[in-house]
Amino acid sequence: MSIPAVGGLHTVATRKAMLRLLPLLCLTYFMSYVDRTNIALAKTHLQADVGISAAAFGLGAGLFFLTYALFEVPSNLVMYRVGPRRWIARIALTWGAVTSLMMFIADDVTFYIGRIALGAAEAGLYPAMMFMMTRWFAQKDRATAIGFIYLAPTLGLLLGGPLGGALMELDDVAGFHGWQWMFLIEGLITMAIGLVVLAFLPEVPADAKWLAADEAAVLSQRAEDGGRGAGGHSLKGNVGQAFGRPFILLIGVIYFLNQLTMNGVTFNVPSIIESLDVNGSFLIGLLSGVTGIGGTIGVLVVPALFRRLPRESLTIGVLAVAPALIAAVFLAVSSPAVRIVLIGVMSMLLFGTLPVFWSVAMARMSGIVAAAGLAFINTVGLCGGFVGPYLFGLAESDSGDPTSGFPIVIVASLVAGGLAVALRWALRREDRATARAAAPSTVERDPEVLT
Repeated sequence: MSIPAVGGLHTVATRKAMLRLLPLLCLTYFMSYVDRTNIALAKTHLQADVGISAAAFGLGAGLFFLTYALFEVPSNLVMYRVGPRRWIARIALTWGAVTSLMMFIADDVTFYIGRIALGAAEAGLYPAMMFMMTRWFAQKDRATAIGFIYLAPTLGLLLGGPLGGALMELDDVAGFHGWQWMFLIEGLITMAIGLVVLAFLPEVPADAKWLAADEAAVLSQRAEDGGRGAGGHSLKGNVGQAFGRPFILLIGVIYFLNQLTMNGVTFNVPSIIESLDVNGSFLIGLLSGVTGIGGTIGVLVVPALFRRLPRESLTIGVLAVAPALIAAVFLAVSSPAVRIVLIGVMSMLLFGTLPVFWSVAMARMSGIVAAAGLAFINTVGLCGGFVGPYLFGLAESDSGDPTSGFPIVIVASLVAGGLAVALRWALRREDRATARAAAPSTVERDPEVLT
């Protein structure tokens, strides 16, 4: 087969994979984001109904990310052994059940237990999806594919607010609070999706009945060629490759700061909007969707730009520093409309950089090293998901103002921008080492040495 024919076949197969594989992954990730962030809508109601303070809420919101982070690497190592389909389905069924049980929150302790259990149940979901990207898509297509995956959390922010707000309007139906109905129904929806994943998700191109044999073969080959870094089928002897390389550590820390900012802001958007004299659960949920609008624009536009201008560290650096400027303007203005728009712009920047993170990492690892390394990066980042809401909660407890955490955004963004400079050096070092390892030895290159 000629090279153009192979290229055309790969394009057709990639388009099929994006249309058939990504929607199911997006739906699963959509519900994970809805179920982990729905407590933001319930915040003031939990305060009124069960006496959870702003500081306790911030701690509980963040505890999810501690157990999520703790079990990320073990979960992805199990996923590598049993396969993504069964493991993603197990994750969805477990966290859906925990979400429904959170309707029985009665005090600070049960709130903390619910969040801890939810994090443990959901651990490994996202890195398992990222690992699937390494099996299905060529490196040039991964940022685009990951951008579509990130439509799930942005749509979760856009649609999850109105959905949760509508469910909370069921207040006093059958004697339950609206937030109890929200937890119950959203958890049951997630469990149903888990069963769909178990029945229909193909793990590798060869498992997809909607791909021809030659299409599945070219997808697998191009995906395998996309991982030019360390790989293998055993973590033994590859621990340093998975966890210790400088570029992995730097991406992890920058991701930590990104998640600190993103989750600190996201978990407080409903209360920020409510502080702007907006009334009604549904309206607050609707306006909270501004983060989803901004995020959706970011995950669609940034990967498209990155594909045309693949400047890895520069892109990450610019997108890391820009939220500091947005936060400074936010604090300087008082107009509610302008503040809401600025939250949307900040979300566009914070979400838009995420497909670039993962594309940069995937290009330099494969096999079980990719399974462990991607989970490790996510683990470091998720710790920021704990720190952000907790710091925002402490700031609000001291001031009484839900916007008092925005100076934290400024500091975190500036530090992340500085680390992006170091990342440029680390990526160059990694690529030089990979090129040296791939090059034939002097004896193999120089025929005169053999004579």
